[in-house]
Amino acid sequence: MTGNKRAMEDESTDLANEDHNAAECFHSADFEAGSYKEVMCVSWRKQEKNGDGYISLYLVLSKSNQLTFNQEVNVTFKLFIYDYIRDKYCNVQDDKARRFCGIRREWGFDKLVSLIDFKDESNGYLMDDCCIFGAEVLVIQNGSKGECLSMVKTPANNTCTWKIEKFSELDSSPTKSKVFSIGGSKWSIFVYPKGETRVKGKSLSIFLKLEDHASFQHGRKLYAEFMFTVRNQLSEKHHQLNGLTHQFDSSKQTWGFLSFLSLNDLNDKSKGFVHDNTLVVEVEIRAMTVIKGLS
Repeated sequence: MTGNKRAMEDESTDLANEDHNAAECFHSADFEAGSYKEVMCVSWRKQEKNGDGYISLYLVLSKSNQLTFNQEVNVTFKLFIYDYIRDKYCNVQDDKARRFCGIRREWGFDKLVSLIDFKDESNGYLMDDCCIFGAEVLVIQNGSKGECLSMVKTPANNTCTWKIEKFSELDSSPTKSKVFSIGGSKWSIFVYPKGETRVKGKSLSIFLKLEDHASFQHGRKLYAEFMFTVRNQLSEKHHQLNGLTHQFDSSKQTWGFLSFLSLNDLNDKSKGFVHDNTLVVEVEIRAMTVIKGLS
């Protein structure tokens, strides 16, 4: 935490004037605490019923601070009035950390000291029609992070169908679909006909890749729920696996299934997954959410 202490000295003839009924308010010059500009504000008002009143003292975040709409400044502070006779500051402390922001720039005490006590010479607050107020401010450095979550409206056409012809002629290398767009992002499908290295010779492997991942830097992430289907071309008994919700970003570009379908079932002609030497793969992106950090 960083802090600063500031004293404000006012010419105080009006403060001692008992005939002064209107509220008055004076502001100090800007002073700096933790790289932010602060101001002290002192005011007083007589109560209409009995003529008594109070000195009020506030800490105000100066308008010279250019805050963004989501920016806030958290501080703890003490406010003082100086006792000339005893040579000491009489302080009032706010026990809670207070949040200053664009719509709340002022915190303090409505009743710092009564006007009766203030004008009592034995209390030492007035000396030669002058008074001194002070502030000690500790700025709490905010380590929090903010994120903005946006739900992407899923378009009616949220499915990509890919027909892989001459399937039996493919080797163990991955084969890639054309790039397609869904929900404002670009995608592609990767299929390992003989299985990815870890399941080679055992299962068909399928993955979804975010092609425009370079735009998802600086904390920006995309969450997508998707489902892969290998279509049965002889019946409606398709093979499907739901990808649930996975995170895509600049470092996590692909998600999918190492063991999507066993090669025994894939190559069984009676099951209809490969027909006329063609495999039909579909991906349906059911939901998308984009998260980006707030500065």
